[in-house]
Amino acid sequence: MTTEPSEAEIERRRKEAGSRALAEAVARRLAADKPPLPKEVGRRKGPEPTRYGDWEKKGIVSDF
Repeated sequence: MTTEPSEAEIERRRKEAGSRALAEAVARRLAADKPPLPKEVGRRKGPEPTRYGDWEKKGIVSDF
């Protein structure tokens, strides 16, 4: 026969689960922090062509 856990036991388990969740969240945030990418050297001026969907060079535009 199984007995129901007491209110104190439920609260203890809830606090333990919360502590584990916070520790996991901190670990995920630390793992996700990546160093910034280095600056590109010699890149073209203007908006990023892959972002806007067209490439322009010397007045000629080509869409992919």
